[in-house]
Parts: sequence; C-alpha cells; structure tokens
Amino acid sequence: MQFNKCSRCGCFFVNSGDVCPNCQPKDNFEMDKLKNFLEETDTKYSMENISYSTGISMKNLNRYLAKDGFANYKPNITL
Repeated sequence: MQFNKCSRCGCFFVNSGDVCPNCQPKDNFEMDKLKNFLEETDTKYSMENISYSTGISMKNLNRYLAKDGFANYKPNITL
C-alpha cells in the first residue's frame, strides 16, 4: 500500500490519484467548470482572469491544465 497526500486538502489517503476520495467530486466539478469556460471563450485569457472568472484557485488551475485532457485548450491561455 502506498500513502498519497491529497493535492486539495493535504490529508493522507490510500488510493491512486492526486486527490482523496472526499475531494474527488470537487475536482471533477471544477474541471468541468474549467472546460466549459474554455470552450465558450474565443479570446485568450490569463491564468489570473480564468481564476477570477471561474472561482478556481491558481493552484488547482495549474494542476488541471497539466493533465492531458486540457492540452487542446492551452493555446487560449496566456501565462
């Protein structure tokens, strides 16, 4: 068994992934919110603007955008 530390809340858990089972629904909700925001937006946005518009923290935005599912959206984001 391997202990992992949750990227959201910091608690330790035994499971695969980077978030604990308690935080997984929150992560899924925020990732869906981010995908919807990026799909509906034609202009380029900075990370700060995306965070402000969606309410998603910069820490979580960086985590989500590092995932493969967001590779197509990166050209619309200015750093």
